[in-house]
Amino acid sequence: MIPSRRTVMLAALILALAIGVAFWPGLAGLRNLIVAGAAIVLLLDLLLHRREPTAQVSRELRGSIPVGVWSEVTLRVTNLSGRTQQLTLHDHHPADYGVEGLPLKITVPAERAAKTVYRLKPDRRGDGEFTGIDLVSVSPLGLWQRKQCLPLSDRVKVYPNFRAVSQFTLLATDHQLSQLGIKHRLRRGEGNDFLQLREYRAGDSLRQIDWKATSRYHKLISREYQDERDQQILFMLDCGRRMRHREDESGHLDEALNAMLLLSYVAAEQGDAVGFHTFGGVKRWFPPVKGGSVVREMIAATYDIEATIEAADYLEAARALMPLQRRRALIVLVTNTRDEDSDDLVTAVRLLSRRHLVVIADLREKVLDSAQAAKVTDLDSALRFHGVQQFLESRAQNHELLRHQGAMPMDLLAKQLPVALINQYLTVKASGRL
Repeated sequence: MIPSRRTVMLAALILALAIGVAFWPGLAGLRNLIVAGAAIVLLLDLLLHRREPTAQVSRELRGSIPVGVWSEVTLRVTNLSGRTQQLTLHDHHPADYGVEGLPLKITVPAERAAKTVYRLKPDRRGDGEFTGIDLVSVSPLGLWQRKQCLPLSDRVKVYPNFRAVSQFTLLATDHQLSQLGIKHRLRRGEGNDFLQLREYRAGDSLRQIDWKATSRYHKLISREYQDERDQQILFMLDCGRRMRHREDESGHLDEALNAMLLLSYVAAEQGDAVGFHTFGGVKRWFPPVKGGSVVREMIAATYDIEATIEAADYLEAARALMPLQRRRALIVLVTNTRDEDSDDLVTAVRLLSRRHLVVIADLREKVLDSAQAAKVTDLDSALRFHGVQQFLESRAQNHELLRHQGAMPMDLLAKQLPVALINQYLTVKASGRL
């Protein structure tokens, strides 16, 4: 219990009377009467408020919310007393979340319930903990305030913001991948899996003609094939310190997760299985899975992954993966390399290429492109330009070494990753290399 503003004002009045008695002794009787009355009223108001039942508070929020997006949290307050109460609430939300609307002030009629809303915005993925609620109530005469901490635990899962991914998947569902910059690849040859029989069309090769069906129907019948299904796509996701880089309010790891989920959706539509293996401080194994639920399962398995401060060991990751993934697969390694990683990465790719087809998505910082495009006006800008140019040339040489090991390296910005990966996947499917 703490005195309210009214009590402070009453105390100030009594103090003023006490000062006045020093100059006008005749006011002593009035002062004593006011002090006695105030004490009685304060004590009565205190006792009445202590006897009142505490309001009940419950929290309503979704079990999962996206990172970087404002989400609403609803507090439901039930007044169990026989009078209207003015309450102030403050929720014990995760400390590093952005918040709008707290503390909340609400007036609740007697024996009724009311709802109030505030917003929060998490700036990181993972689990968020709500521990309790501070409740401040005012006494019947407004002379006292009672502050209570109500234990109310809740957990929320913060997923990556998949708004862009959901737009991509909607276009993919509508067979409009070309709007994303994704190119439809023509198959080289007739594919591997038989799809159906159909009437002969101009341009069909003689090898496509089914002579038994032709003799049966007395017209040319061709076999139609599709790209091989039931193949396996496996991501190797670097979670080390190089993936901590952030630009455009998003981190490299977040963009990699978005791209992985989008490609997983497209691959699942093609009848392929998708899985992932993480390294660089976070070690998780998700074996390849088929079906429309694979994206939801991967979201649940990756929502709390954060980039660590550890260095990624490519060779160790490759050695750990080989006994886990024995069937040939398309390995998509998403990382951000430097010159000192070249030897280790080449050895890891050589090991993986014995059984798998390897694609390396090597993310490039946006600032490198900006430095190249900037005008050279003085010595500092000239040194910066040549330093960046030398770095990119060395990077290109390292990628050439990877090509010699049978890998397919891609040098790209994080924002380019989703569309580039799908284009590469469709190219591989059409080529029959997998």
